Amino acid sequence: MLDAVLRRGETLEQAFGPATKDVRQFNDKALARAIASEALRWLVDIDALIDSATKQVLPPDAKPRMALRLMLAQWLRLETPPHAVIATGLPLLTGGPRRLAHGVFSTLVKQEAALPAAPTLPDDVAARWGERAGDIAAGLAEPPELDLTLRDPHATTIWASKLSAFVTAPGQLRLPRGTNVEKLEGFEDGEWWVQDLAASLPAHLLGRAPEGEGNHALDLCAAPGGKTLQLAAQGWNVTALDISKRRLELLRENLKRTGLKAGIVRADALTWEPKHRFDAILLDAPCTATGTCRRHPDVIHRIGPRQIEEMTQLQAALLERAAGWLKPGGRLVYAVCSLEAEEGEDIAAGCSLTPDPIAEDELPAGLEPGAWGHVRTDPGMLQDKGGLDGFFIARWRRED
Repeated sequence: MLDAVLRRGETLEQAFGPATKDVRQFNDKALARAIASEALRWLVDIDALIDSATKQVLPPDAKPRMALRLMLAQWLRLETPPHAVIATGLPLLTGGPRRLAHGVFSTLVKQEAALPAAPTLPDDVAARWGERAGDIAAGLAEPPELDLTLRDPHATTIWASKLSAFVTAPGQLRLPRGTNVEKLEGFEDGEWWVQDLAASLPAHLLGRAPEGEGNHALDLCAAPGGKTLQLAAQGWNVTALDISKRRLELLRENLKRTGLKAGIVRADALTWEPKHRFDAILLDAPCTATGTCRRHPDVIHRIGPRQIEEMTQLQAALLERAAGWLKPGGRLVYAVCSLEAEEGEDIAAGCSLTPDPIAEDELPAGLEPGAWGHVRTDPGMLQDKGGLDGFFIARWRRED
């Protein structure tokens, strides 16, 4: 998995299946993923420790460095005893420089090496994120907890009690990470679904559907469906559009489990033409997903200027098309789970619709809109509540 991310540029999600296809036990698969994730989360700091204990700097893709990254992630992050780390780590170098890896690891253990309080970001990433980089890094120190969105926000207190959960906002609960979702009360009955607090905001900012006419909403790039479920629960007559057959199957499963309704359309939003205009449109656009770095630390090492530029071209085209499908008086929300200004503020600046600024009282306590009425979240925010993903959200209204 580590090699797939760092050398081939794959996502950890893409690498996980092929890498663990011969691993039978679920717990072993989960452990392998945790080791790779923590190695990526702390990669800069782990590499610094390795370099401090070697006479010559090992190449980035050298086998001993890769093995040591995994060994140090287990010892320093997963609290695996050093003797167990050696027993499982050194066989990765069978026929190779096992003595080197053993010596480096043993030296660091004797020195009682430690990681800093927060991960160090790669130089290019820290430069991109500018003055926000330190706060974001502080929010990456631990994997995120489990967030749930309730089908009925009025039942927040009831479900918080049933699940012993922390309330982050009306209709939003937080549970410890590692919770087995499918065994929780309410899962089979569709009382809630998994969705990060920040990811719940775009649909929330479209509000409840009006009674009677004027309640047609379009969810673009909808699958796997968290925001579609929200819109349907808010009373909207939802059309959910996505190009991915596999992800739309997940959306159908989620709709069936929750008992919510939505029309599903499989199409390319760049060529699809609707039969009518919509009262509300939610465009959660494809993006680099750097805002999900708490749960997907591979994005810190995979994403650069080329990927960002490719996404901005697509985002601008999608936003322009979506704006043309809005009825007079209708609202459009644009969102990306990205920390890059090029995918957020810069895209929003090119929208031809009338801005509909987001107000502070529409947001969970502790969050506030920016100067233009947009919302920017990042993993450094709400740390006293366990943090949240990075998102950019903007809202407009069509006047004519």
